[in-house]
Amino acid sequence: MVISRSEFNQRLCYNKSDVRLCKGGGNMEKLMYVASYVCNRYYDEFNSRIDEMKLHKLLYFAQRESLIQNDTPLFDATFYGWKFGPVLKEIRVAYRDDTFYEVIPLNVIGRIKNVIDRVFDEYAAKDSWSLSRLTHGEYSWKQSRIGIPDGENGNVPMKLSDIYIDADRIRERRVMLSRLGLC
Repeated sequence: MVISRSEFNQRLCYNKSDVRLCKGGGNMEKLMYVASYVCNRYYDEFNSRIDEMKLHKLLYFAQRESLIQNDTPLFDATFYGWKFGPVLKEIRVAYRDDTFYEVIPLNVIGRIKNVIDRVFDEYAAKDSWSLSRLTHGEYSWKQSRIGIPDGENGNVPMKLSDIYIDADRIRERRVMLSRLGLC
C-alpha cells in the first residue's frame, strides 16, 4: 500500500501516542544531522567540544523551538526525563563513540538554521548545570518524573504533547514580552 508523505507524517505522530497531529508535514531532520550540526557549531563558536549534558539540553531546546517556530518536531526521537533533565539515549551512545558527522548537507543546514540560531543565541553560552536547572522547570520533564525519586534517572519517555505545552508557554511569553516592548 502506498500512502502520501502527509498521511505518513500524520500516522507517525499518531503512532507516537501524541494528542496532536504534526502540522505541515515538513522535513523532519534526522537526529544525527541536528546533533552533529550542534556539536560542530559549538566547536566553531567556543573552540571546545560540547559536553554531553549541554548537548542533550540544547537538543531539547531545539526540539521545543521547532515546535514554536514551525509547529512540528525538528527530529523524530524520544527524550527521557532523567535526573539532570531531558536525555536522548541515541545521543549518549553517539557521544561516547564520537560518531557525529563532520559534514552536514547544506539543504539540512538551511532547514534547521533558524531554529538552531535561536537556541544558540539563548542557551549555548550558559553552563550545563544552568541548562539542567532550566529544563527542570519544563512541564514535559516534570511529567516524566512523576513517581521517580530525585536521585534516579528513571526510564519514562517525555511525551511530545507535553513538549508542545512547553512550546506554547514560551510562545505566549514571547508574544507578551514583544507587546511590552521588552524583546
